[in-house]
Amino acid sequence: MTDATTGGGEATRTTGAVPPVRVGLVRRARWALLDWVYAAVWQVRSLGPTTADDYRTGDRQPVVVIPGVYETWHFMRPLMDVLHDRGHPVHVLTVLRHNVKPVPLSAEEVMAYLDEHDLHGALVLAHSKGGLIGKYAMTRLDPHGRIDRMVAVSTPFAGSKYAVLAPVRHLRVFRAADPVLAGLARELDANARITSVYAVFDTLIPGGSELTGAENVRLDLGGHFRILGDRRTAAAVLRAADGD
Repeated sequence: MTDATTGGGEATRTTGAVPPVRVGLVRRARWALLDWVYAAVWQVRSLGPTTADDYRTGDRQPVVVIPGVYETWHFMRPLMDVLHDRGHPVHVLTVLRHNVKPVPLSAEEVMAYLDEHDLHGALVLAHSKGGLIGKYAMTRLDPHGRIDRMVAVSTPFAGSKYAVLAPVRHLRVFRAADPVLAGLARELDANARITSVYAVFDTLIPGGSELTGAENVRLDLGGHFRILGDRRTAAAVLRAADGD
């Protein structure tokens, strides 16, 4: 099991709007480099011997993991480790593979897994696109309340301006005007059950991941991927899991 990395400073926690932070060019460049190195390292680690079955034991609230696009569940292991060590059974959906399917289809697969394993009151732990899938499942596909709440890390709830430049369709869906994304933005009631964790500078979501009505946790670091290994992200996840 891996340990979450140590980040400096404290997290900003709020349910209201917070002013943006200006980040210098040199600092942004350094953060971007570290972020892509982190992503490359975890792509390699996904080839290791750890399996999904290693995480399914525990008697506390069940956790369902939804990674981001082009990611396998292995990217989430730093957060899965702290939850599993706390006694939570952690479930991954290998059917998602590298998560390039449309959001509604992936959300249906998430709910099918919850139904098949008869999970109730689950915490969804999501990264990036996974947060959109989780919210779609919460708002459109969960009449029986199988999902309790969600922690979404680096999720483009308001889209990303880079999506208009994307060369493939499954990345262009992150446009703010995309019908699925725009529809989710109008679903406000579920936001109170969401914790959105994000960095002051995100290499892929320059507008950030603030979500109206949610608990927003902004961390003083940069990157889209390396935030998954930060101790403050782990703390936010554990707070949600423990109901704090």
